Amino acid sequence: MILTTGNTVDGYTITEYKGIQFGEVITGVNVFRDIGAGLRDVFGGRSQGYEHELTKAREEALAELEQRSSALGANAVIGVKMDYETVGQGGSMLMVTASGTAVTITKS
Repeated sequence: MILTTGNTVDGYTITEYKGIQFGEVITGVNVFRDIGAGLRDVFGGRSQGYEHELTKAREEALAELEQRSSALGANAVIGVKMDYETVGQGGSMLMVTASGTAVTITKS
């Protein structure tokens, strides 16, 4: 399946619009990563634990978007957008949402 931030796919024609689809992931970050991130706030540096969780959540959200679109018979998603939010008490959870328009495309 092709996922793109663009509104077209070069070399293809959109033959059917299936509608806007979403993939959402909400994940918690464990207490040890929170402690490590807190130390990095004081001393500086990157938080590899948070970066790993963010990458994993983004990949899962895109995979869910792809699965939901495929279930509708789509073979591409155009206009893909990613959103990131913290949720929960004290922002302890990370929410990643992928959205886009599921479409059917054929080679031009």
